[in-house]
Amino acid sequence: MLSVKPRKCANKECRQEFIPARSFQKAHSIECAIKLAEQDRERKARVALHHQRANDRKRAEAIKTVPQLIKEAQIAFNAWIRARDAGKPCICCGRYSSGETRGGDWDAGHYRSRGAAPHLRFNEDNVHSQLKQCNRYGAGRAVDYRLGLIARIGIARVEALEANNEPHKWTRDELRAIAATYKAKLKELKS
Repeated sequence: MLSVKPRKCANKECRQEFIPARSFQKAHSIECAIKLAEQDRERKARVALHHQRANDRKRAEAIKTVPQLIKEAQIAFNAWIRARDAGKPCICCGRYSSGETRGGDWDAGHYRSRGAAPHLRFNEDNVHSQLKQCNRYGAGRAVDYRLGLIARIGIARVEALEANNEPHKWTRDELRAIAATYKAKLKELKS
């Protein structure tokens, strides 16, 4: 005949040793068994809620519109541009930040605007850190921007930007990839 080894009650509040009457017995008393059943129900409910939330996130991501994805990609791209150009002067006026503006002093300013050249909205040569004062209130200061851009990337690349009029229609997968790429680049730049 086999001898039954004592085991500890699976109820974490009890943990009393007992000799099980059956091989699958986990608790030493009915009260502990009820407590274990309640804990198991709560655990299963938490797991189900976690799966439900994950499915909801997947569904929400799947039904995002192209404009929503463009906005997310633009936010990631602009954050990387500002981090890339940190410590550099404004592309237009050559001044540095005073650090007094609420919400930050810098924009990711586009040389060729997103409205005029939407196909260049994620082109790294087309976007540089620009003081908000120059970008928003100075109408982009295109002439000064061009001079600063020539000094920074060279005339050949500036002329290539100006000559690029190839239209582009962004796909959902492209926009998701752009957002992921620039989030990763920003994380790498900050570390």
